[in-house]
Amino acid sequence: MIEFAQAMVLWLWVLVPLWLALALRRSAQGTPGRVVLRHPQLDPAAFQAPPGGRVPLLLQALAFALLIAALAQPRQVGAWITPPPQGRDLALVIDTSLTMSLEDFTLQNRKVSRMAVLKQVLADFVAARQADRFALLVFGSDAALLTPPTFDHAHVVAQLRRLQVGVAGDNTALGDALGLALKPLRQQQLRPAIILVSDGEPSNSGETSPAEAVAVAHQLGVAIHTLEIGSAARAQPAQTAVMPTPASVEEPQPGLADIARLTGGKHWKIHSTADARAVMQAIDRLEPTLARPARDREVREWYLLPLALAIACLLAAQLFIIRRQAA
Repeated sequence: MIEFAQAMVLWLWVLVPLWLALALRRSAQGTPGRVVLRHPQLDPAAFQAPPGGRVPLLLQALAFALLIAALAQPRQVGAWITPPPQGRDLALVIDTSLTMSLEDFTLQNRKVSRMAVLKQVLADFVAARQADRFALLVFGSDAALLTPPTFDHAHVVAQLRRLQVGVAGDNTALGDALGLALKPLRQQQLRPAIILVSDGEPSNSGETSPAEAVAVAHQLGVAIHTLEIGSAARAQPAQTAVMPTPASVEEPQPGLADIARLTGGKHWKIHSTADARAVMQAIDRLEPTLARPARDREVREWYLLPLALAIACLLAAQLFIIRRQAA
């Protein structure tokens, strides 16, 4: 569809036929079209317009009409330009303790470790959410920020591929990991969220307790989605009940399900590769990106075409005048 950005300029077309009628009248009366120096010894016929002078006038009138069209800025308006969606900050907090090396999962018909399945499904999740900023953290005996929030998804995926079990120690500093994950998250139009993956072992290391980290997350409005990973067929170790002494009594800490509930997140148990993929799809639906309305359209400017044609008409008119004078 062709439209004119300055359509009011087209009213100047009314002047073109008026100018052309006046110019043709002067040409028919023999009035010279330009200023000349009269001399008494020259033949008066030299001052008359040569025959056949209508073609240059028509070309000039057409050139003026084309110049007006160019000033009106003709353009072709195309489809709406859809802006990229508004994303959110997502932090991936991954347990790298030794239990993540257990090969109790199946991927492509072969036994693999929990970490191998986790890296695959998280990499697919990151690659599919181009509008989000991702941070990557690991924890064991210590917590470490491997990648601060970034839109460089290729870097995040590469960091995921390089994860090794035991890189942060053998214990579980869950509180430190959550506290470290909360620091770089930025509150935007969409709330940030943390995706915590662990085998469910209670926190037994670190300076920050899970309860303290959950309180901070609740205050900041950050949802924590917890993924408890482990095969259902794995035998659970027998536990012996021990009556705590008064000196050993500590404040109870929230488990993975409690962490999710207290922060407005969701808790899942993952027993297979299919479970892991289904959980990531559920998180994708729970934390959607925000589609922004299209405000601009594709525009192709066409003013150069009438401008070029106008110049060609003026040159052709001048060529007619020169040839007529030389005849």
